[in-house]
Amino acid sequence: MLRDSPVQLTFPAGKVILRIGTFCLRRDPRVGPVVPEIRSGEKAMEKNIIEISGLTRYYGKYMGIEDVSFTVGQGDIFGFVGPNGAGKTTTLRILMALIRPTAGSAGIFDRDCIRQAPEIAGRVGYLPGEIFFYERMKVKELLQYTARLYRRDCRARTAELAERLQLDTGRRAGELSYGARKKTALIMALMHSPELLILDEPISGLDPLVRREVLSILQEENSRGATIVFASHELAGVQQVCSRVGIIREGSMLAVHPMEELRKAEYKRVELTTDHLPEEFLSLQAVADFRQSGNRFSFMYRGDMNSLIRRMSHMEVEDLLVADPDLEEILMHYYLRGEEV
Repeated sequence: MLRDSPVQLTFPAGKVILRIGTFCLRRDPRVGPVVPEIRSGEKAMEKNIIEISGLTRYYGKYMGIEDVSFTVGQGDIFGFVGPNGAGKTTTLRILMALIRPTAGSAGIFDRDCIRQAPEIAGRVGYLPGEIFFYERMKVKELLQYTARLYRRDCRARTAELAERLQLDTGRRAGELSYGARKKTALIMALMHSPELLILDEPISGLDPLVRREVLSILQEENSRGATIVFASHELAGVQQVCSRVGIIREGSMLAVHPMEELRKAEYKRVELTTDHLPEEFLSLQAVADFRQSGNRFSFMYRGDMNSLIRRMSHMEVEDLLVADPDLEEILMHYYLRGEEV
């Protein structure tokens, strides 16, 4: 479906161009058929794979999430971030129809997550936050059983993933470490090459080498067209692979932003060494997360850097560093101040 935009026809020499919204159809008589073209800086209209509106879940009188709303577009790697207990797992469990919402709606592939769950299940790969297996079954038996549920021959893909994740499939589930359980569950989610991956803490508990391999696999899945929801409290992995980020705290969504927008946030991390820092710095609204160690001072600054430099021009500064903060620093700042991004 095309956006509601004016139709524009132009006729340069030897060419016919039909432009509708962000799409451009060009025919060159020397080439022949009409072919679609995306102009530089323009993006075709994306379909939402996940749509969540006003989602609320109470456990008795205790709130799990309240009025959560966001969308995940086709081809996104959506980072769903927040501290433990923020509501990430509750939201994902509703998407997978494992629990029902108290209010609101959630849909995947234009289908209701609860009422039409069987129609959705085969197209989704899910990694739960808590992993339980039949303890006496071997890993290879668990993987074979899962493949039969998908009604696909997943042997080649399963073997490839087991080798890349260094998983011994001959061991019994009861003998597995937490990391090995996580690897097994990841293979179960990935083996059938699903259209959508919903992953709850996919890199938590893994050693650095395996963690890097998992992130590489997810990027490959996204390259072939898979949409990914990546829920995590570990922000380094989110920053590495995600295209958009949704921030949740205490059951409520703070914001949803493109990763690039967060990286280009107005905040800067400032570190300086001086024997005396005027008290006026502490009262500036643009200064937050102030820390001191001896004559070394650091803080987050949001404002006009020229103004800050002018203030420091009257000081004796031995060393000065101004840098872009990483994602964790940005989010911690908002959590501490209770602001929206």
